[in-house]
Parts: sequence; C-alpha cells; structure tokens
Amino acid sequence: MRPLRVLLTNNALAYHAGSETYLKDVALALLRRGHRPVAFSLIHGTVADELRRATIPVVDDLERLGEPPDVVHGHHHLETLIAALTFPDVPIVHFCHGWFPWEETPLRHPSVRRYVAVDEVCADRLIQVEGIPAEAVETVLNFVDLARFQPRSLLPERPRRALVFSNQATPDGYVRHIAAACDRYGLELDIAGVRAGNAVPAPERVLPEYDIVFAKARAALEAMAVGCAVVLCDELGAGPLVTPFNFDRLRARNFGVRELQRPHGAKWYEEQIAAYDRCAAVAVRDRIRNEADLELAVDRLVTVYEGALRAPAAAFDAGLATARHVREAIARPFKNAWALGPQLAISEENLRLARDERDQAAAERGGLAIERDRLRAERDRISAECNRLQAQFDRIAAARERAGAERIQRLEAELSFALANTCDLEAEIARRRRSTILRVRDAILRLPFVGSRAHGAGRVLARVLKA
Repeated sequence: MRPLRVLLTNNALAYHAGSETYLKDVALALLRRGHRPVAFSLIHGTVADELRRATIPVVDDLERLGEPPDVVHGHHHLETLIAALTFPDVPIVHFCHGWFPWEETPLRHPSVRRYVAVDEVCADRLIQVEGIPAEAVETVLNFVDLARFQPRSLLPERPRRALVFSNQATPDGYVRHIAAACDRYGLELDIAGVRAGNAVPAPERVLPEYDIVFAKARAALEAMAVGCAVVLCDELGAGPLVTPFNFDRLRARNFGVRELQRPHGAKWYEEQIAAYDRCAAVAVRDRIRNEADLELAVDRLVTVYEGALRAPAAAFDAGLATARHVREAIARPFKNAWALGPQLAISEENLRLARDERDQAAAERGGLAIERDRLRAERDRISAECNRLQAQFDRIAAARERAGAERIQRLEAELSFALANTCDLEAEIARRRRSTILRVRDAILRLPFVGSRAHGAGRVLARVLKA
C-alpha cells in the first residue's frame, strides 16, 4: 500500500500519560513502516519534544500544514473537531480511551467514518451511552511496545520491592493503604508519577527493578510485559492481582476502571500481596507478549485507516453537526463549569482546611504516640526497678534469716557450754563442801574432851555446814 499521511490529534503532548504514550508509540510505528505521521495538540511538552527528536512533525496550528493528511487519527473531541473543520474532506477515525473523561466525548460529524474503542468499557460508552451504531465501532485492545519493554529476570520467590506506577499517586493519598500493606510484608515501596514529583520518561528502565507494581491500564500492561506481578489500582479504587485465571476478563477491560471497584484498604492489598506467585507472573507476561504487541495493534489500525478511506461520508450536514456538538459537548459543559467556579473555590478552600486539620491531628497523634511510648518506657523502667528492689529485699530477708539461725545456734551452743560449766562448778562446790564438813567433823572429834555432848554438837555442825 502507498504511504499514508496520518494526522494524530491529542488533548496534550506534555508529559507521559495514557493517550500521549499511545499516540507516540503509534506515530513511531507508522514512521518505521514508511508512513508520514504528524502530531497536533495545543499543549506541548516532553512528549512533543520526543516526537520532534524522532523527526515527526508536531504542530499547534493545523493551518501551518502545507498539504492535508490522508486520514485523521483523532484523540479527544475538541482537537478532532478542529481537524474536521480544517480538513472537511479528510476521513477521521475517532478513538475513545476512557469511560469518564469529558475529553473522550465522541464527535458526531460526517467526517468521522469509524470509531475505535480500546476496550469493552469504551465500546459500551460509545454504543450504549452515546448511541453510536455498533457497526461503526471497532475494538482494538491496548498494546505495549515489546521492543522497549524487555523481560526481566525471574522474580524472587518472595517479593522485596514494590512500585506504585501512576501519575495520580501521592504519598498522602490512596498510597497510604498500599504502604501499610507493604510494611506488613517488609516490602520497600516507591512511587513513580507526575503528582508524586517523580515522572518516569523511560519506564522500561525502571520497572525491571521491582517485583510488584501497583498500576492500571497502560502502566499495568507495561509492568506485566516486563514480568512484574501487577495489582490493579488507581485513585478511583482497588482491583485484583492479575493472574492467568482472571487475565481474559481483565485484558478485555484494559486492566482499568471497570475492575477498580473496591475501596482502598490495607487488608485488601495485603491479600493481593499474599497471593504473589512468580510462576503466575511469568504466565501473565507471556500472554501479554503474545497478544498485546504494538506491531499487531498497528496492523489493525492501518486496516481501520484504509477502511475509513473507502467509506463514504455520512449523509448529514457537517455545519449542523458541528453546531450541535459545540452546543451540547462544549458550550453547555463550559457554562455549567463556569457556574461551578465559585463553588469549586469554596470546596478547594474547605479541602485545604480539612487537610490542615488532618495534618494537625496527625501531628498531635504523633506527639501522643511519642508521649505514650515515653510513658511505656518509663513504666517499664519503674517495673524493672521494682523487680530489682524486690530481688534485693528477698536477698536481705534470706540473709537475715540465715544470720538469725546461725546466731541462735551459736547462742544455744554457748548456753550448752555454760550449762555444762555450771554443772561442773556445782559438782566441784558440792565436792568441796563435803570435804570441808568432814575435815571440821574430824577436827571436833579429835578435841580433848569426849562425851555425848561433844559428839552431838559435831553432828549438828556437820548438818549445818552441809546445808
């Protein structure tokens, strides 16, 4: 087929986000195939610079194009409408990348020949909500540039490092619940994204350093292609760990918003981390690498471009279609948004005050926690001191008891000794007394007078002395 001049439009080409990266990957793939892509956006930045370095023209004014494109690859209705009005005869393939964003409102215009949804959720928005005929909608599932995102080495048996990979993630938001779950399992946690002040222009170099990645949609696809275990989540809500058993359902839904229906909570994330299985992550990686290759997707897109070139324009007035779209999709929402301006300012101030109160309460809780820990430490110190004093008291009491017993034994021994000495003295005294009486009696009896009187007096004296 002949090379095509493809104009790709986008809301912004500033930093790496979903549709920006999608546009960049498709434009580079088209360039490699010999086509001539041009990117259009009113807001330029890092992605625009990268496209220019790859020699892809990037413009913010379609009147600067010296020749019209063959086909418009349209992201976001405002930029797509500008392309339709600038090149009224050029067929448009209009893409829907999201369920919620106002920018993803489909453009109803005769120049739009085909609509492309990136998953079943976007197809439902186009067909069931916006009323686009089903036969006008193609579903081309999202993809990964597998040449950039190469497989990492085998995951460890137990995860060690985790990454929240989202431009919406901040440390004080839903990441707090993930952090609590990671602490429970001893995982080191990092954040990569714009709002966290850590934008990652080359995620293919960063993702292989992590075992578990918390992400959704395109970021989740990139992490799975590398071989990381992936838990679906974003600020909207929490989803499951991707496994070979839920892969088909999640893939059809772009691993996105339809699966993020659970409230954030540490317990839920703990359950997903507990289900980590490195063999399952390998199986998921292989499915992604077999089914979600950028080159296969661009083959489909080129086929859709060719179909749009052959399709006739719709039979309704372009001017009326433009007026209707401006009225319903642009003017009315803008006027409603303008009326909400003062209320938004009040809400933002209330939010700021609430955050200040939360931070103050957190600081107070932190102070109370410090005081609680100090009191607990003081209580433990006092308890230890009481235990030490009780032990010392017990030792003193035991020593006193031992000393008392020894003293009693000593006194009893001394008393026994004294009693023995007393008995000996009493015996000695008695012996001596008896000796004295006998000597006195004998002396009386030897006196030179005799007679009964003398003998009677001796006996009496003997009894007295004996007494």
